[in-house]
Amino acid sequence: MKPIYAIGDIHGQFDMLCRALEWIDADGGPEARVVFLGDLVDRGPDSFGVIELLIRGMEEGRDWVPLLGNHDRMFRRFLEDGTRHDARILSGRGWLHPALGGPMTLASYGVETGEDRPDDAILAEARARVPEAHRRFLNDRKTLHREPGLIFVHAGLRPGVPVDQQDEDDLVWIRETFLNETRPFEALVVHGHTAIEAATHYGNRVNLDTGAGYGRPLTVGVFEGDTVYTLSEFGRATLS
Repeated sequence: MKPIYAIGDIHGQFDMLCRALEWIDADGGPEARVVFLGDLVDRGPDSFGVIELLIRGMEEGRDWVPLLGNHDRMFRRFLEDGTRHDARILSGRGWLHPALGGPMTLASYGVETGEDRPDDAILAEARARVPEAHRRFLNDRKTLHREPGLIFVHAGLRPGVPVDQQDEDDLVWIRETFLNETRPFEALVVHGHTAIEAATHYGNRVNLDTGAGYGRPLTVGVFEGDTVYTLSEFGRATLS
C-alpha cells in the first residue's frame, strides 16, 4: 500500500508549503496522495499563493485533497455575504480582526482593511480581487476524507456520532469534546485545528497542527500501514 501524506494547518505560509511539498516529492514522488487538513488561509503572509498553488497542482493532475477548515469557511462566508462573525468564536471577534487573520488574507489579494474603512467597501473590493477560481475552490472543499483505517478532518469528530452523521460545525470547529476522548473512533483520526508544539499521536488520533499560523514549523505526516511518521528535510521520523 502506498503511503498517504498529510499536511497540517498552513495558514497562508506559502514558503513553508513549498518546502513541505518538496519533501513529499522526494519521499513519495509527484504522484503521492496528499491530504491538506484545512486552514489554508489567514494569519500568514500569502494565502493567495497557497490557494493558487493548490489549484494549479490539482489542474496538473496532482493527487491532492485539500479539506475545509474553519478559517477557510470564514473567508468563503465573508465573500458570500459579508459575514464577519461565527458563533463558535467565544471571544466575539470577527474574521476581520487581526487575531483571526482575515486582514492578512485580504492583503495577499491587494485588499486594504483599515479600521475606518466600511465593511461594504472591503467586501466589494474583495469580490473584485479574489479570482472566481479561488471562490470555486473554497466552495468545493470537503470537510472529511477517508482512507482505509484513516479519517482526515480539520478539527475532529464528535464522539458517539457516526462519521456520516457528523455536523459540519463540529468537523471544522470542535475542540475539548473531541480532544478529551480517549476511546477509539471508527478509524485513526488525523486532524489539525488545535495548535501544539509538536505533532503528537494520541492512540485514537494524530494532531499535525504545529502552529505554522504563528510562525512555527509546518508539519507533514506520513501514514503507511499501521505506522505514522513525520517528514522533514532529513527524511522520516517515527511518530510514537
